Amino acid sequence: MTEFRYLRTLSAADHLPALTREYAQLRPTLGLGALDPPPRILLLYGSLRERSYSRLVVEEAARLLQFFGCETRIFDPSQLPLPDQIEGDDHPAVHELRAHSLWSEGQIWCSPERHGQITGIMKAQVDHLPLAYKGLRPTQGRTLAVMQVSAGSQSFNSVNTLRILGRWMRMFTIPNQSSVAKAYEEFDEAGRMKPSSYYDRIVDVVEELVRFTVLLRPHAGTLVDRYSERKARNESVATDVEKAKLVRT
Repeated sequence: MTEFRYLRTLSAADHLPALTREYAQLRPTLGLGALDPPPRILLLYGSLRERSYSRLVVEEAARLLQFFGCETRIFDPSQLPLPDQIEGDDHPAVHELRAHSLWSEGQIWCSPERHGQITGIMKAQVDHLPLAYKGLRPTQGRTLAVMQVSAGSQSFNSVNTLRILGRWMRMFTIPNQSSVAKAYEEFDEAGRMKPSSYYDRIVDVVEELVRFTVLLRPHAGTLVDRYSERKARNESVATDVEKAKLVRT
């Protein structure tokens, strides 16, 4: 089994004190597709503070994802170099981040809002994910949910930017999103989120991400199959009969 050096361990994965379970769908994808194998979700956060609220939100989301039957990985960006800081981005943390992205079927990105925008830590992680990598696509065709935390009143600057980035990375960003205002008030001393409308919205977002991931998973390859790329690869889609002009195409 591959040993990963840059993943965070999720504590108390089964403990969901803010969730009212009688209203939670144990099978949120019923009628949309199978949960077997479990959807694979990568979670990224955008702060290196010891008490990072974007990380705490991501951890709450990961617990919910596991509750809904998903497999999760939370990437730890603390050792990630800046893009282009190392020639060819040849650093084990970069290689591992790309491997996790390739592994994933969906992702959650959560950034603090700083000076009205996402943080450099958040952007650096996205910048280390190329559209194409060794003939593979680390982000294309994957689902994405975006979230943010704010120190002050509720804002949507960071989630709006994350949506732009998701579109640029050719991901399918789900309609719902989460923005937690005055995040320092929303967590207890143990770092667990208190019951609130903010927590309920995170449950909504996670539930929706699971549904879209399962709904799109059989079609992800087809949805990112592009004429321009087939042309660049000289990859004809014509049959032998069509090539011989024996039938009208």
